[in-house]
Amino acid sequence: MLQSMRSAAKYIWIILIVAFVGSFLLYETSGLAGRAPVTTTTSIASVNGEEILLTTWQNAVNALEQQQQQQLGSALTLDQRQTLEDRAFDELVTEILLTQEYKRRGITVTDDEILQAARLAPPPQAMQAPDLQTDGQFDRQKYLRLLSSPMARQSGMLAGLEAYYRSEIPKQKLFDQVASGAYISDERLWQLYRDRHDSATVSFVLLRPETLTDTAVTVTDSEIAQFFERNRKRFEKPGRAVVSLLTVPRSVTAADSAAARGRIDRLRTEIVGGAKFEDVAKRESSDSVSGAQGGALGKGGKGRFTPKFEEAAYALKVGELSQPVLTPFGWHVIRVDDRKGDTLDLRHILVSIGQSDSSATRTDRRADSLAAKAGSQEDPKLFDEAAKQLGLTPASVVVIEKEPLSFAGRYVPSVSAWAFSGVRPGETSDLFDSPEAYYLARVDSIIAGGPQTLAEVKADIRRRLARDKRIEKLRPVGEQLAAAARTGGLEAAAAQRNLTVEKSAPFTRVEAVPGLGQFSPAIGAAFVVPTGQVGGPFKGQDAMIVLRVDARIEANRQSFEAEKTIQRAQYTQSLRQQKVEEFLTNLRESVKVDDRRTEVLGQLRRQSGV
Repeated sequence: MLQSMRSAAKYIWIILIVAFVGSFLLYETSGLAGRAPVTTTTSIASVNGEEILLTTWQNAVNALEQQQQQQLGSALTLDQRQTLEDRAFDELVTEILLTQEYKRRGITVTDDEILQAARLAPPPQAMQAPDLQTDGQFDRQKYLRLLSSPMARQSGMLAGLEAYYRSEIPKQKLFDQVASGAYISDERLWQLYRDRHDSATVSFVLLRPETLTDTAVTVTDSEIAQFFERNRKRFEKPGRAVVSLLTVPRSVTAADSAAARGRIDRLRTEIVGGAKFEDVAKRESSDSVSGAQGGALGKGGKGRFTPKFEEAAYALKVGELSQPVLTPFGWHVIRVDDRKGDTLDLRHILVSIGQSDSSATRTDRRADSLAAKAGSQEDPKLFDEAAKQLGLTPASVVVIEKEPLSFAGRYVPSVSAWAFSGVRPGETSDLFDSPEAYYLARVDSIIAGGPQTLAEVKADIRRRLARDKRIEKLRPVGEQLAAAARTGGLEAAAAQRNLTVEKSAPFTRVEAVPGLGQFSPAIGAAFVVPTGQVGGPFKGQDAMIVLRVDARIEANRQSFEAEKTIQRAQYTQSLRQQKVEEFLTNLRESVKVDDRRTEVLGQLRRQSGV
């Protein structure tokens, strides 16, 4: 069987092993061949001296993109593709690091292990394949018959399986080693249970720095430097670009609104005249999901739809057809198929309000003209000239690296990803399209992201440390308040100082509590200070806190014992996963990855004239 696997190694098991398809695809499938003089040895990064080729990365991205497009049913924006590019890159880096770790630890995989895994541990894609299901469940016998069939050998499926297990088995061995010490004692398990089931209720007073008469504090340069050294990673900044943006809106006119109303009126008349509601919905509804089901929205109570839609629906009798109803989605005709109390079984037909064909044609022509005059250019003057000729006003916007751009309350697709794809100041984009508008952008300036210097963040650190010191200056006031509260009561002590006593809802040790924070000293004290007693002061993020424990309910030990076996399995799995994630994080941080993607892509664009 293994020999058959190897004899078909030139094939790809596309049907089942989707996750690894990028490692097998040939250079020609990347879409780069013939577009630019890029060779198969072009490198976009190195990891411990091992290169990642542009073609390897691009193929991995293309494989992820195909999966995403199948799920979404539409093409991706550049923003979405950028997310996939980063994901593919991270996966390739991780695979290199893991392979190097296998060699260091002497982890290997034998032929027998592959054969056993293939028979006993089918990959997830196989278990989800419709052809290997019987009555909705994975059929192991069908799977085993498939493995021994001529089709498996001829299609290359066995070669794909071997590659899959040669990757997965060493990984599982490594992770088993990393997580081998994952164990939770009964005592620790009981504490974790208590953390989520013990509850406390407190009354508390917040002493804020604004109440101080003397707010003067001193923050030394040495303190700032020490804080900066301890928190260097927190001060890495994303890239920023200033972009000029031209917008050609898909404006909806009064005539477009009237046309949508006229269309819904005609559809309603057609149904009243004897046409079947379900057939008209399938043919005409802008709601493609319900339209495919004859307009069916299913059964449900109130709160599912917009107020105007529900008002009209609940006013109907069973079988009655509504008059046209306007909502933010467009015009609807509604029918109630069944009603039991507040539960309605509904159907609707939606006619969205959009541009008419003539309006859309005019908008498209204007956008095409803009693209022809200024799209994908290196001369920034062409952008300004096109804007003037078409009567468009450029807007100056700031784009943050890896953050999709929003402008005038709307998402602007692809501009952010394009601005940080290696373009130079002065270059203009392609024409980007959204349901609301067309967009063309020009990069005016780019500031690269990366670690900030101490000089750049010194003022921010000074403000943070000064705030902490001002809160600490409240400790004597908090001690006086706590002492007075212990003798005369929290409410009376607070009233004497014109302070407000706040009360919490019941909370556990792991919850975030307004005013008290999460995993803070005040939260911990709520489960230590005796009930009815006052504790504090405790330093919070924005205030000094004095509290009184009003009530506390302990977790039920019998309930814990009944759930202990399940709890141990869950926490052990969680602990194993945590150990693996920590290992991978440390592994990634232990090396310096030389990432040259932006530089290479910029060069590729200029070579290909795109």
